[in-house]
Amino acid sequence: MLLYIIRRLIQMIPLVIGITFISFLIIQLAPGNYLDQLKMNPQISKETIKELERAYGLDQPLLVQYFKWLINALKFDLGYSFSYHVPVLDLIKERVGNTLFLSITSAVLAWGIAVPLGIWAALNPNRWVDKFIQLFSFTFMSVPNFFLAFLLLFVAVKTGIFPTGGATSPDYDQMSTFGKILDRLWHVSLPAFVLAIGSLAGLVRLVRSAMIESLQSEYVMFARAKGLAEKDVIYKHALKNALNPFITLLGFEIASLLSGAALIEIIVNWPGMGMLMLDAVLSQDLYLVMGGLYIGAIMLIIGNLIADLLLARLDPRVRQREIEGVLK
Repeated sequence: MLLYIIRRLIQMIPLVIGITFISFLIIQLAPGNYLDQLKMNPQISKETIKELERAYGLDQPLLVQYFKWLINALKFDLGYSFSYHVPVLDLIKERVGNTLFLSITSAVLAWGIAVPLGIWAALNPNRWVDKFIQLFSFTFMSVPNFFLAFLLLFVAVKTGIFPTGGATSPDYDQMSTFGKILDRLWHVSLPAFVLAIGSLAGLVRLVRSAMIESLQSEYVMFARAKGLAEKDVIYKHALKNALNPFITLLGFEIASLLSGAALIEIIVNWPGMGMLMLDAVLSQDLYLVMGGLYIGAIMLIIGNLIADLLLARLDPRVRQREIEGVLK
């Protein structure tokens, strides 16, 4: 397993380089840069603009700029933000925790509801329970996340049931530890529910179909023939084998949650990476955009690595293939 982890970490290096290089090229192809806004100010001299270009390295060739940034980024020195005038890493540290909290909360909510509903539907195929769950799934698969976010935000403004901005209440620092936990959960409830519904609708259908296939397999029939309790047959045999493909899907779910979280954060005014990246793109803050993409790419790759490790842990065939690949 250790060799497998090392091998995957080595594979991350060219992937991160490829993602950041393409992103850097796309950003540089956009017309103008942050300093163009300063050039329009008659109080700022041309000499000052040139000095700023030298200070930020914008007067150098494109490839030189990228490789200088990459060398520093590998040491987690992401440069200074043009618009905020503080280190990029400090800005990301303030926001990345909120994005991770939102993504993890919505993932736990989606999987925690999708798996029981999928099992329930599979155990009652073509009955009213199954049809109701499928109707629920199809309905929310057809509703875009951003539309649901706008709808719930309107309800929150009218009713006051959910907070409509921010990650904590104004008196958060005066609360007890338990009160702080409840306050954080209350504020994350609306965006987490929106993200969870989007994942939940598709996951329910996948769990249902995988469970139906697993329940009809020979090893389940053999377990029942041995006289095992129905609960053991369902949860220890059918469910364990049915969920193997979903461990791989977990990596893609992490990617979709992080990317989907950015749009939802902007709509509901959640102080995460989405709002920060939007401000950076609008102001053409090069190093802040690159820093956000760099950290986001690392989080996605680590998420996929965790999914692969869980799959290798549950499925001995995966471990055997990796061992054979290392030996070759």
